[in-house]
Order: sequence, then structure tokens, then C-alpha cells
Amino acid sequence: MLRPIVRFGRPGLQSKAAPVATFDATLDRLIEDMLETMYAAPGVGLAAPQVGVPLRVCVIDLSVGKRGGELFALVNPEFVERDGMQLEDEGCLSVPGFTATVPRPARVVVRALDRGGAERTIEGTGLLARALQHELDHLDGRLFLDRLRGIKRELIVRRIRKLERAGQW
Repeated sequence: MLRPIVRFGRPGLQSKAAPVATFDATLDRLIEDMLETMYAAPGVGLAAPQVGVPLRVCVIDLSVGKRGGELFALVNPEFVERDGMQLEDEGCLSVPGFTATVPRPARVVVRALDRGGAERTIEGTGLLARALQHELDHLDGRLFLDRLRGIKRELIVRRIRKLERAGQW
């Protein structure tokens, strides 16, 4: 089922998500709904708070569903290592129509549980490292806008506020 994506400025999006304690059909349904929503958007990642569910769950598929073996469904993920730095343009399904250059680690190692509760470790570089950091930020109540400073952030927020006043956000 497609779920509506929560946009910047709406309640809950910038709150820290709670750990998942129960691995059941409800969690499976959430993950399936998140995948369907992410692919329909289309995007390469989606966190549960972006669909209004305050749980530490995210999905990532750099191929946007076009290739098998690139899908990650992560429950209660946490960083083990982060190093290096990359600067690339980044967008977000919760901030549609806006992008900015965001500093991110060049390499990350994440420990998480899969949808069945088994532990797994994922090492990512490049775009995967960026996507992992982006989605884990969502689980901590942060958006890529929160990593911007100065005029760039202010210009984007100002344009969003203008869209809100016009009823277009």
C-alpha cells in the first residue's frame, strides 16, 4: 500500500524514532509499504518517520528496484564506523524539488537487524554511504537541510514557507 510521504515542516518528521521491539507481520507490512512508496516516488531510500511511523526502520535500494540484490531493509540500524568525506548534491522525498550539496562520510559501516531480527553488518562507500547516513539521520529526526548552513539553508526554507502560504506544500 502506498503511504503518504510526510513533508518538511510537518509534525513527527524531526523527532527521534523509537527502536523496534517486535518482529511480526505488522513490521513486514510496514517494510513492504515503505518499499512500494519509495519505488513509486521514486527514490533510493525511505525511513519510517517519512511515512508517519516513528520507528527505527529504513529501506534503501540504489537501483530503485531495477536490479536484484541491492535492497536493504534495516531495523534499529546504528553506525559502527564513519570516515572520510564526500560532497555531493542530495535531495529528499520529504523535501521534494530541492537539492543541496551536503557533506557526508565517504565510507560507513552500519550494524542493523533484518526484517526477521537477524543481525547484519553493511559497509558502504560512495552513494551507499550517503544513503545510509541520510536515512539514519531521518531516524534521529534530522533532514539534509539540518546539515546545511547559512544562506543556502535559509533560501530553501524560505521558499518552502512561501509554498506553504500559497497552499502548494
